[in-house]
Amino acid sequence: MKLTTKEVELFFKLMGSLQHFANQRLGIVTGIGTEEEYEVLPSSEKLRVRNALCQHPEIIDEYVRVNPEKYGEDKIEIVRSWKKFIKSGDYFIERVLKKYAVFIGENKVYGVVGLHDEIGDVVPFVPFYCRALLLPFKGKIIYDGLLEGYKVSLGTAIKHDLKETYMAAKQQGKIIVSFDDAGQQKREVAKKKRTKNWAPMLEKMAQEAKKLRSGSGEPAIHSPAFGMVRASIEFSRIAAEYPEDTQQLWKAFERVERAVRKVETVLHRMDYFQTD
Repeated sequence: MKLTTKEVELFFKLMGSLQHFANQRLGIVTGIGTEEEYEVLPSSEKLRVRNALCQHPEIIDEYVRVNPEKYGEDKIEIVRSWKKFIKSGDYFIERVLKKYAVFIGENKVYGVVGLHDEIGDVVPFVPFYCRALLLPFKGKIIYDGLLEGYKVSLGTAIKHDLKETYMAAKQQGKIIVSFDDAGQQKREVAKKKRTKNWAPMLEKMAQEAKKLRSGSGEPAIHSPAFGMVRASIEFSRIAAEYPEDTQQLWKAFERVERAVRKVETVLHRMDYFQTD
């Protein structure tokens, strides 16, 4: 996903004006007299100005007060909102989806939309490790158009951890997709469908499973196998009734694991005297 053409034009108009103003105040790139001259600077020079602006967020207050372009309140409010977020950071672009690119940084997961181009068309591969500035813009999270890629090779373990971070955020509805006016984070709400009431079926299965009792003379595998069935049904019952209660779920899962280990023990004993 990316911004509309009009949104992109507005963003670069505001950001270009702000950075030109910052450059005049800080003197990062000399010999630049007009905003038009600033616009044609190479990205490497604009990056220097952007980074300096991040170190001096108070310049945004001055820009808003002076309002050199005489913008209306709606545009000035956009620039004002950037002050709380004018801090570049290191991010992993873990994957690119249709609705946003997944940025992971400081143990948070963000859904970031592109500007002129889809982010997937900007980065050479994913996961991609880079330095970026994330900003609010019209209810979305964008980056400022400047990505500093790091020349590092990500190992399998790091890629796995990044994937798990994304999957956990997705599962829990904690992917941050916008910043509201108060600086609070809005998260993508995980879609919750009405689930079937499994309680009657699981209760019936639990009652039937109680009848699974191994008597003397029966194969040794019966007792642990039946115990595994009962533990599994109990875990399923808790999962159906208390899907968010991780404490109960872990305890029930541990009982399943103990039942599985008993099955493994009997199976190993069954193979103990086996010969080719």
